[in-house]
Amino acid sequence: MSGTDFQCGLEAVLALLGGKWKPLILYHLAGGAKRTGQLRRLVTNVSEKMLIQHLKELVEDGIICRIDYQTVPPHVEYELTDFGQSLAQLLAPLCAWGTQHTAEVASIVQRRDHPAEVA
Repeated sequence: MSGTDFQCGLEAVLALLGGKWKPLILYHLAGGAKRTGQLRRLVTNVSEKMLIQHLKELVEDGIICRIDYQTVPPHVEYELTDFGQSLAQLLAPLCAWGTQHTAEVASIVQRRDHPAEVA
């Protein structure tokens, strides 16, 4: 598949949001603009390098915008663009599904991580 030869819309979405952290970043930005430090605390277990990389990619893709207040000390915030807002709205049903099925998902993940203990 070339970069624009999508077989379905889900492939197009995954081309933008592929990876573990981008959907979580969008989810948290749906609540309003956030500073990098806030996102670091909200998106748990993400490394600083990966967070910065994903923020840069999301800015380049036009999903979020970076607001630099040109102050000392630096004050930078990230917020969703209109395009990003429309994408973030699609994450709400996934979040609701995950909340509804948390116990089942936890059990599945446990089996994956420790197959010998479950068998």
